[in-house]
Order: sequence, then C-alpha cells, then structure tokens
Amino acid sequence: MAVMEAQQWCEKSENKQELAEIVGKRQWFNVPVPDIIGRLKGDVNYGNGRIEKSTKQYMKFWSEHASYPFKSHDLWFVTEDVRWGKFEPTTDTKALVDKVNREDLWRTAAKELSVPASDIPASPSRGKETFFDGKVFDPANPAAYLKSLSIKRVEV
Repeated sequence: MAVMEAQQWCEKSENKQELAEIVGKRQWFNVPVPDIIGRLKGDVNYGNGRIEKSTKQYMKFWSEHASYPFKSHDLWFVTEDVRWGKFEPTTDTKALVDKVNREDLWRTAAKELSVPASDIPASPSRGKETFFDGKVFDPANPAAYLKSLSIKRVEV
C-alpha cells in the first residue's frame, strides 16, 4: 500500500519538481533536475528543433494502470523466455504466471486504500497487444505469437 501511495504521489503534477529533486540526488540517479523534470511533465525534445510541452507522454506511475501487475504482461515475458530457450516449449506458462503473479494482493491493497473502481483493471489481462512491428500477442494463444516471429532462437 505504501508503494501505491507513492505512485499516486509521483503522478500528481504538483509533486513533479520535488520528485525530480529527490531522484536527481547523487545517491539515486545523480542527474541534474532539468534533465529529469521535462520527462516527468511530458515535455519532449525531438532533437530536430521540434519541442512540445506537457504532452500525454509524461512518465506514468499510477494512471492507465501503470502499477498493476497484468498477468498478460508476465505471460508475454515468459513466452519470450520460451522463444530464447530459457524455458522449454512444453512449459506451462499460464500455470507459471498464475503461481508467481499475485495481482490479487494488488487488488486487496487497492481496496484497503479505497482506490476508485475506475483505477482498478476489470481483468488481469490487457487482451491482445499489437507491437510496433505489427506482431500481435494474444494471451489466449501465445504459441501463435511465437510462430509469427521471423527472428527466433539460433541453434548452434
């Protein structure tokens, strides 16, 4: 619950300056505040003279379910581990995720903190996700995702 409260605090615009000052200190990132604050606020310098202020591309700590441990995300990571040979293709990836992902604890903590229902995901899955290359990961069918990839583990 303390982490959730911290995430909510970090998300508030009135706390961005203090957050940048805290994490910029030597014992944390050792980065000047001006190098941090813009990213926290959604300021984007595209490097070609185009600069935009206060975009929707700010660092998210709470909104859009940024802190929620989606099982579908974990399933994608484990599927990638199968792809690169860290786990055998016969691994029951869903059972593994169910064993280690305790999104139920997140939900319990959220209820204890009286988090509004709109801030609690309806499902532990984000559903199908389409990546920048057009590949689709469907948590209901991870094998199809693996089969769709042209780059796979190299056997030596």
